[in-house]
Amino acid sequence: MDRDTPPGWKITVLAPRMAVEAALLAHEEVADWDPEIVLSGSECAADRPEEWRLEAYLPRAPRSADRHAVAALFSGQKVALVEEPLPDLDWVTLSQHSLAPIREGRFHVHTPDHPAIHESGVIDFSIPASQAFGTGQHATTAGCLAMLGAMKAAGLVLRNIADIGTGTGLLGFAARALWPRALVTVSDIDRAAIAVVLRNAEDNGIALGGGAGQIAPVHAPGLDHPLLAARAPYDAIIANILAGPLIDLAPRFARALVPGGQLLLAGLLDSQEAAVRAACRRAGFRLAAREQRGDWVILWLRLRPGRARAVR
Repeated sequence: MDRDTPPGWKITVLAPRMAVEAALLAHEEVADWDPEIVLSGSECAADRPEEWRLEAYLPRAPRSADRHAVAALFSGQKVALVEEPLPDLDWVTLSQHSLAPIREGRFHVHTPDHPAIHESGVIDFSIPASQAFGTGQHATTAGCLAMLGAMKAAGLVLRNIADIGTGTGLLGFAARALWPRALVTVSDIDRAAIAVVLRNAEDNGIALGGGAGQIAPVHAPGLDHPLLAARAPYDAIIANILAGPLIDLAPRFARALVPGGQLLLAGLLDSQEAAVRAACRRAGFRLAAREQRGDWVILWLRLRPGRARAVR
């Protein structure tokens, strides 16, 4: 590559949160999506949670087809695409430097750039910055770690756990650490996330497989996978995804849990909480605990006895 040629480009679209979420979901349905175009969505500022940006990273200057592919994700809405070259920097290393370690109860989560904590009682995970969501720094992931700790402290004994929309695998790893003899199944709609889970499991010395104390990763939208169906009903389901899918999946979560089973939900804003809780209430769940971090809400719910049915 010529030294005067930028090593990569970025296309940015500013839009409401719901529009960016919809675009990211639409991307998953595009069978011929160019794998060289990597997407991410995030809020523009902590004090403006409904203002989001979609960023598309390319290894080249955008072509007409690239622009069309990104714009098409917004389903005919007129959006402005802002293009800019990226400076020649090691973005992975820089991103890992910017992600400070977090301590959430017994959990210490850090990127490989930071040292582990070798102390009695500390559960340490090394999770690199990657395309997959869930390094522990986001309020929803950290809140889920705290809620898992609260579930353990409450005396729950979990033997069969599913982490839906696992991202990096962190929450599945954390559940396994707290309940080391449990069957743990982790799934994600994004194939790239499953590759990330495999790497992270190896780096953290976590056994993969179908036995007790092992992690079984599967590529699946929601609960749509033969292994997820075969392993149901679960003692607990974790889902740190988006409010829309949480609402749609609430009845299926109920069918996939044992009576009195636990449901840990995150990825919803406080403005979306009422709709998510209403869907879960209709499905037979009652609130066990709630935590709010900024504009984000984490819900621990229990399935009322008699409401569970075999998963379909």
